Amino acid sequence: MTDTAAAIPADLSFEDALQRLETIVSRLESGQAPLEESIALYEEGAKLKAHCEARLKAAQLRVEKIVVGPDGQARGVEPASFE
Repeated sequence: MTDTAAAIPADLSFEDALQRLETIVSRLESGQAPLEESIALYEEGAKLKAHCEARLKAAQLRVEKIVVGPDGQARGVEPASFE
């Protein structure tokens, strides 16, 4: 196995991970990668997908909504619900 399937750095930004994932998908779709490289790219892509999902979940938890009281005045914030 090559270094292509190495661990994804925890501090890799969502945008950089997504860009690398798009590059991997393009390479795999082209059919030009040899089998071993394709397997390594697929493994890296799976790790990048999980990394992107984790970054999105973390961002979702950071989003807050303003809570308005019965008098129409803001009384604080609470985590936003996306479900």
